[in-house]
Formats: sequence, structure tokens, C-alpha cells
Amino acid sequence: MQIFPELVRERGCGDAKARKRRTARRLSLGLLLASTACGQASVGQTAGARSTPASGVGPSSGAVANPAPAAARDVSGTGFVHPGILVSRPLLDFVKGKIAAGAEPWKSALAKAQASEYGSLGYTPHPRAVVECGSYSNPDLGCSDEKGDAIAAYTQALIYAYTGEEAHAKKAIEIMNAWSALIKDHTNSNAPLQSAWAAQVLPRAAEIIRYQYPGWPASEVARFGKMLRDVYLPKVVNGSAANGNWETSMVEATMNIGIFNDDRASFDRAVKMWRARVPAYVYLAKDGPTPNPPPRGNKTGAALVKYWYGQSTMMVGLAQETCRDLRHVQLAFGGIINAAETARLQGVDLYGAERERLEATLEFHARLLNGAPVPSELCGGALRLLEPEPTWEIALNHFVNRLGDSLPETQKLAQSIRPTATTHHMDWETLTHASAGAP
Repeated sequence: MQIFPELVRERGCGDAKARKRRTARRLSLGLLLASTACGQASVGQTAGARSTPASGVGPSSGAVANPAPAAARDVSGTGFVHPGILVSRPLLDFVKGKIAAGAEPWKSALAKAQASEYGSLGYTPHPRAVVECGSYSNPDLGCSDEKGDAIAAYTQALIYAYTGEEAHAKKAIEIMNAWSALIKDHTNSNAPLQSAWAAQVLPRAAEIIRYQYPGWPASEVARFGKMLRDVYLPKVVNGSAANGNWETSMVEATMNIGIFNDDRASFDRAVKMWRARVPAYVYLAKDGPTPNPPPRGNKTGAALVKYWYGQSTMMVGLAQETCRDLRHVQLAFGGIINAAETARLQGVDLYGAERERLEATLEFHARLLNGAPVPSELCGGALRLLEPEPTWEIALNHFVNRLGDSLPETQKLAQSIRPTATTHHMDWETLTHASAGAP
């Protein structure tokens, strides 16, 4: 049965030799081999339906995933490209040029960041020695403050990178130094997730300032890196058996900490976690009649159905938390896509590893968020929290602008919410990645 038949498109898979073709690119950190494979199903098919390829969308469409930008370089001698967490120097320069030219949507996106509380030079950090977060941040003893301060540091760093206004670099440093001087631990049930949310964003700010601004003293940089290593990393590096949005955030946090600290082992661990969790979070027909179980938690049979919130009818593109609510699905998308974008800057093609799966789930959920009727076979015909979160631009930029794939529902949704603002780890995506293409 086809749930969204108009989304089923023809995909030319090519011959076996073409499917196995590898393209070698020499990068600053070595030789990257990006291989692609022909997919089996497209958005809108339930398990058991005949696999109908989608033209120009799948890994065999002829486009090769972009490696790290040519102008990026290893500036640390450790094999990592810096700045290289979500944004790179070429991407920052690209957007800076667009803003200087008064081009949209970047001009309006920067204005929105500057006008926000996070972009104010009067912003005051709220550090704590111990942040205590229970389920759904109840109690909230520093949880909202920590997330807000992380976003503010990143916002200030971006404004500095795009405008050159030194006061914003100093404000970002003030916020980061306030936390690195005080934070010791996170406690209560949401401690791992809270740690992940903060560590997804704080290293982005630190990476920009460290490699774009000369005024952050080495001793303060070292203290910040120690904070990431000693306070945040132990809470996220081992992943989670909870809902998928937990582990996808932990993946991005672990990756970002690894890059900032030039810690190859943590970066590699994050890549391994991503490769294991994404196929267990999003369903494709090739997975079989049931979804892949998560890498942790020993969930099979009835326990696996319960984990998927009672959804036993599988549909291509369905996510583990779809029948929970679409807000948590989008939180997971943020971690998945952000990590893939950062890995790309470091020469690792996670996008290509799950290109079919990612495109299927983006279109599946964007269609629903765009107002498509909910099929009776999906979550009993009702979905919760059908509001778009600001987490679509980065995926759209990669798959459509870089690779030339067609994701009409994703494009429609992203354009409808521009310029995006912030929440958790989904911050200023229109400003950083809208229509950026190759950088």
C-alpha cells in the first residue's frame, strides 16, 4: 500500500558497476572514499510494497557528495579542519559576502539574530556549578539558562564572523568563560540530554571564536576544552537507549567536543554511533517487515513496537518517534543532520551513507507538516505537535543545492519558516546555510 502515492518517483539505479563506483578525493586529512548505493524504496511505500525508485534522488543519481570545502584546511596539525563545527571558513565567508551585498534571505536572517535577546551586547550569562534537570526540565535548575547561554554564545560568535564587530566576539568569550570557570556537573534524569543540548551548541561558538578571533587567551581556551572533556563528554559519549532524539543529540555533542579538542577517538566514536542509530531511527522497506532495533536496549518483538509508540504498520520514511509527536522527531533530525554536516567538513560522508533514508524521512515528515492529511494507518490517524521547528535548512541545502536532488516538500516547508530563529540545537539555520550550495 502506498500512503503518499504522489511522492513515489522513478529512480534510475544504473548497472551494478555504476552502483559500486567509488570516487576518491584527496583532502587535507587524507584520502576520502565516498561510495554510493542504489536504494530500494521511496517515500510513501509501506513495507511489502514493490520498491519504486525515485529519479535523481537516490545515491545512484550521478551526483557525488561534496567533500570538505577546498579552501578549508587543517590548522591544528591533528587532521581536523578548523573552524569545522557546522560552519567552515568558506561557508562563513560566503554568507558574509551575501550580507555585504544586501542579499536575501541572509540580510533578514542576520537582522533577526541581531535583534534577538541572544544577539544583544547587554546579554548576561547565567552559569551554575551544578545544573539539575528532571524529565521535561522539571525541575529546571539552570537548564533553560544553560541552553540559552549556549545559544547566545553561538549567536554572538556568528554576528562577529559576519560583521567583524569585536564586541560580539568579546561577549561570546564572556559567556563561554563564565561557564568554564564554574560548571562541575549535571544531575537528575535529564542530565545526559541536557548535557548534549549544551554541548551541541557551545563548541560551535568556541570553534568560530578560537579560529576567527585572536583575542581569546590560550589559557581560557584550554579551560573551555577541559570543561567539555571533563563535564560534558562523560555524559554523552556512551549514547543512550532512550528515545532516538537523545542519542542523536549525544552524537552531535560528542562529535563537536572531539573536533574542538582535537580528540580523534571521540570524533570516531560519534561517527560510529551515527551509523548505528540512524538506520534504527528511520524505516526503509529494505529493513524488512519490522524496523531495525536500536543499538542499545535489546528491543525486539512487542518491546520494539512499544518503542515505536505502537506503530506496527511500517511506512517508508517513518521515524521511531513519529507517533510520539513531530517535535521530538525534528529534534532528532537536528542532531542527525547537524552531525552529518559537521562530518562532511571533516571529510566523512555520513550524508551519502544514508542518503535514501534521510531524503525519505525528510519528505515524509515535511509533507505532514505542510498540512497533508494523516492516513488512518499512521498513528491511528492523528499526530501531535504539528508545528515546524527551525531545522530544515541544512538538509535542504545539502541535498537540493549541493547535490541537485528534488525534495519539494522539504523545500516548501523550509521556505515557509524563513528566516528561522532558535530552539535547543536548531539555531539560525537560514543565516548559516540557506541556499549556500557548494561551500
